[in-house]
Amino acid sequence: MFSSRIGWLMTANLTVISLGLLMQSVKAQSNYNNYTFSIDYNTFVTIDPTFRPDLGIIRATVKGKSTKLAPYGLNSFISDDYGKLEPIENPSINKYTFNSNPSVFGLEGELAFSDRYYGGANELFGKASDSAEINFAAGIIKGGGTITIFGGTGLFQNAIGKIAFTEQDQLNPSGSPSQGLAKLNFIVETPQKVPEPMATTSLIAIGLIGGSLVISRRYKKSSSSNIIN
Repeated sequence: MFSSRIGWLMTANLTVISLGLLMQSVKAQSNYNNYTFSIDYNTFVTIDPTFRPDLGIIRATVKGKSTKLAPYGLNSFISDDYGKLEPIENPSINKYTFNSNPSVFGLEGELAFSDRYYGGANELFGKASDSAEINFAAGIIKGGGTITIFGGTGLFQNAIGKIAFTEQDQLNPSGSPSQGLAKLNFIVETPQKVPEPMATTSLIAIGLIGGSLVISRRYKKSSSSNIIN
């Protein structure tokens, strides 16, 4: 009789433990929604070489319009950055390192910028770190880099991730925006809603109650059998 009760108790306990482990496994496998997609944008680049010529630092603003309807409504973007001139090796080519954080270049009291990708209820925000070269002889601006995603709205609330991009523009020396094309590859994660701890506790409680009932019924049957015998 006692060995039977112990056997049923062990079974019930194992059931409850397995249930708890299953819940934890489901949570571990579904903590994030993943979004991977690409967008091509027509670009419009404005460069301000008068920002801090004493430090070799320029300001650059890039605006983009998607070449076709973009995934999740991200049809436009705007990006503001600071650019630091690198040592010149070829007089016809200026190379710059860009970043949205002014402190990277030792600037104090300047605004920290961010990229914004938008067009509807869904938006993404990021911080750029990239490089570009202005080739005066060829009349082109060519560059690329990474944008680190740090948030968003709509589907992209609390988003994290990366955007890898390349860009080439036709240099317009007249002072009007230089125009070109940027190719962006997005890898985005957003936290998924998971069951509240109360739900897991309730399931375990149900398992315990079920196990207790099984043990109780088994015990009563065993007791009745012993009395009859």
